[in-house]
Formats: sequence, structure tokens, C-alpha cells
Amino acid sequence: MPYETILVESRDRVGLVRLNRPDQRNALNNQLIHELMDALEAFDRDDAVGALVLTGSDTAFAAGADIKEMAAQDAATMRASGFIQAFGRFSSLQKPVIAAVSGWALGGGCELALACDMVVASETARFGQPEITIGVIPGAGGTQRLVRAVGKALAMEIILNNRVLSAQEALQFGLVNRVVPVDRFLEEAVGLAGEISGRAPLAVRAARQLIVDSFDTPLADGLDRERNVFFDVFATDDRREGMQAFAEKRQPHWTGK
Repeated sequence: MPYETILVESRDRVGLVRLNRPDQRNALNNQLIHELMDALEAFDRDDAVGALVLTGSDTAFAAGADIKEMAAQDAATMRASGFIQAFGRFSSLQKPVIAAVSGWALGGGCELALACDMVVASETARFGQPEITIGVIPGAGGTQRLVRAVGKALAMEIILNNRVLSAQEALQFGLVNRVVPVDRFLEEAVGLAGEISGRAPLAVRAARQLIVDSFDTPLADGLDRERNVFFDVFATDDRREGMQAFAEKRQPHWTGK
């Protein structure tokens, strides 16, 4: 499928989507966000892909929403555009998504990174939610996911007072998984996705979904669901293959069944 605002490729079992509006520092407009979700969902349906990577350029993951496009909207047209609602399509993805972030990840760009399951950052990565400076608020998950990632007090400062986190601060506060040099951040993210793609796919998807759901599930309910999913996974061919391969001291051959 041809895209105008993103680049798409497969690297072995990793689906890679790159934001591609370089003249706008990958600012998110309506076309880009819908093309992005279409591409992620296509990879999610592809049995040859085990994990996804979302990235931008070395200097900008995404510098926020396209304010020029947004400035022409009112409340009704903004709601009707589906721009904000498109971010909700992340919740339907079943495979892990890793954000590879370098340079600016501001506003909607930060929210994109927060929507992913893991974040690999370059040393130049900067994370922030500057919406307050133009009279609006984060609308694609920033007030919710950022609190869960870094805690209430720091999220308040980032959102209410435009504090920007460096890559090392993001690592310190649990927003990212690792920080690497600029010339390695994408390779590191693709390598991590490749490792996960080599795991038992049914188990990966089940464990990922349980972790995602844990934020909205009381502990007792989450533990009960985890037990039931554990029993379901125990009935799979992959579980039998994994344990047999362990006993035989060889690499398992996963079938996703």
C-alpha cells in the first residue's frame, strides 16, 4: 500500500515504520496518523512479523502535532476529523511495538512513544508535553499514560509547566528502557524487536496483553486472569515444543499454535 507520510519496511521478522515528514520535523497531521495506524495494523495481521518498531529521524521522532493544520479547526471539526481518536487504534494491536526515539518527541510525538510498549532512546532524545504553551492540553493519552510512566508529581510539572526530559532523565524516571548513542538507537530497537520476535508468539501476545490490561485491572482480577491465560497457553503446541527443546538442549521451533 503506497504511503505519503511514512516509510515501511520489513527486517526479518520485524516490521519497521518510519515517520517521514522531514521538513516539518515529523509533525503529526491527520494523514500521517491514519497512515501510521494502517501500517501498524497491517504488520499486526502479518504472521511473518513478530514485533514492530516505530521511529522518526535522528533529529526528530515527532516534534508534536501539526499546529498549522490544527489551528484552523474548532471543537466540532477537530472531533469529526478522527485525529485524536486514531491514537486509540493502538489498543487493538496484539504485537509488541517498540519506539526508537531520537531528537524531539514532543506533544503528540511524546504520546506516540508513550502508546508503545517499550522505548529505546538515543542520547539526544527529548520528551515533553508543551500543549499548555498554546492553550490546550494533551489529548492523545499524555495526561493518562505519562502519569503511569513517571508518577503524578513529575507528570504535573511536564504538562503544566512545559518541563522537557532529557534522555537520561527519561531513563531515570522509567519512561524509556535504554539510552544508546545516536548512531545505534534504531539498530538497538530493531535488535530488541528481533529478539522478541524469536520468542513463542502466542505467549508473547498473551503476556503483553496482560501487562497492558494490568493498569486498568484490580490486582485480584488481574491475578485470576493471569492464571486462566497461563492454563490456556499451557495447552499450546508452542508450550510443548518449548519444554521439549529445553530438555533436548536445542533451539525451539515456534509455530504459533
